[in-house]
Amino acid sequence: MFLPKYPDNPTPPPAHTHTPADPAPVRRTLPVVHISPAVVAAVVVGGVVLTALLAAVAVSAISVAVAAVVLRSLLREQNRR
Repeated sequence: MFLPKYPDNPTPPPAHTHTPADPAPVRRTLPVVHISPAVVAAVVVGGVVLTALLAAVAVSAISVAVAAVVLRSLLREQNRR
């Protein structure tokens, strides 16, 4: 008489099992970056210079706008006379 190996499970056992061929890859670490104080100073000075230039452009644009409004009002008053 033939008795099945797994009477409660109708699914046959797998033909083969998977075994990993290679071990887990070695984790690589990023290289350490050394930042010198001269580089930090250069970045800070560059940021200050760019900020000053942006402020100068903004002040110039505001002054041109104010001058245009004043000239327009002067020309309007002259045309009314």
